[in-house]
Amino acid sequence: MAEVLVLVDHVDGAVRKPTLELLTLARRVGDPVAVALGAGAEATAAVLGEHGAVRVLTADAPEFADFLVVPKVDALQAAFEAVSPVAVLVVSSGEGKEIAARLALRVGSGIITDATDLEAGEAGPVATQAVFAASYTTKSRVSRGVPVITVKPNSAPVEPAAAAGAVEVLPVSFGATATGTKVTSRTPRESTGRPELTEAAIVVSGGRGVNGAENFPVIEALADSLGAAVGASRAAVDAGWYPHTSQVGQTGKSVSPQLYIASGISGAIQHRAGMQTSKTIVAINKDAEAPIFELVDYGVVGDLFAVVPQLTEEINTRKG
Repeated sequence: MAEVLVLVDHVDGAVRKPTLELLTLARRVGDPVAVALGAGAEATAAVLGEHGAVRVLTADAPEFADFLVVPKVDALQAAFEAVSPVAVLVVSSGEGKEIAARLALRVGSGIITDATDLEAGEAGPVATQAVFAASYTTKSRVSRGVPVITVKPNSAPVEPAAAAGAVEVLPVSFGATATGTKVTSRTPRESTGRPELTEAAIVVSGGRGVNGAENFPVIEALADSLGAAVGASRAAVDAGWYPHTSQVGQTGKSVSPQLYIASGISGAIQHRAGMQTSKTIVAINKDAEAPIFELVDYGVVGDLFAVVPQLTEEINTRKG
């Protein structure tokens, strides 16, 4: 069967959930061949094999940690030339999309970004995308070369499927540009104990209606009761009420969780562009005419400071 390259997103050998979702999608098109790079690469093999990877190509070198993006592109190109895949799948993160774009340019292939689904087609893999601020859904395929596709987190279920997961060392020769951008320092991200925003199954966001940074604990309490990530609208971020790293929208992060709860968010098109592909959307807003109610599955017209604490209390009660 044809093989599909999957670039592994991991931290010191701990495979992140979006990669396991990619393996689910890859199996629809062919046999997944995982490419794990950097420290801990070999440690990923067991979990990758449990989720369908027939082979795990590994490479470790100082360049992966000391320099940005290009060393990984060099390695992925080496894997591409060694495997001759029918598709290449990458997680749709900022780094992932840059890696995918550079690889597509090098191998003369078309690229599809921010796919939300993938299926086999007679003329090659067919990707589903949400376009024009998620107002339309399109199905596309690459017409030139081997498709390079980036996939948004939470686009597919994680489905275990035992496979060999045989580890093979991937020889990599780094090009002259691999050392062009050096990492000079690192600062560990302060942990909130909550899931990563773009990967979370549940996201609770607050907007202008929260009316101040001092009121965001109301949103955080609901998120914590659900084990959710916390998001914010651009209005809330611009006002300094919540960090920019939590902004959801066209100029922030794009999320596609199983459940999205918007509290005090009017639903401007810029915000909708970042969350409209969520599987279930709930809005809480005291303005019954707010645009957000046009796309929700469930809407609550009411003061968020009355509704959200009651919802949090009820959830905690049911959790026992």
